[in-house]
Amino acid sequence: MAQPRAYKVRTAPKMRPPHPGALLRLDVLPALGISVTEAARELGVSRQLLHGILAEKFPVSAETAVRLGKWCGNGAHLWIALQRDFDLWQAQKKLGDAIAAIPTRDAA
Repeated sequence: MAQPRAYKVRTAPKMRPPHPGALLRLDVLPALGISVTEAARELGVSRQLLHGILAEKFPVSAETAVRLGKWCGNGAHLWIALQRDFDLWQAQKKLGDAIAAIPTRDAA
């Protein structure tokens, strides 16, 4: 059986991936028609935590991703993947020059 091909990604996306809080703020909460207070109560988190996520000041932790995944019915993986993509993009922008100076090694 043939091995699947591996494709190397050499560049980061040019556009910033959305923070999970933006999706919650712009799509989820308006679609549900509920307040931040009610959402926080249903999720079992503090209003301050939810406000911080909605303001894109706090990251979505694994625990919060599990809560959001259950609450939205779409699973934790979506929420943690959104946060991962956002964090990686931020790190690549912050470390751009330092990363460019690191050689890429290919295993034989």
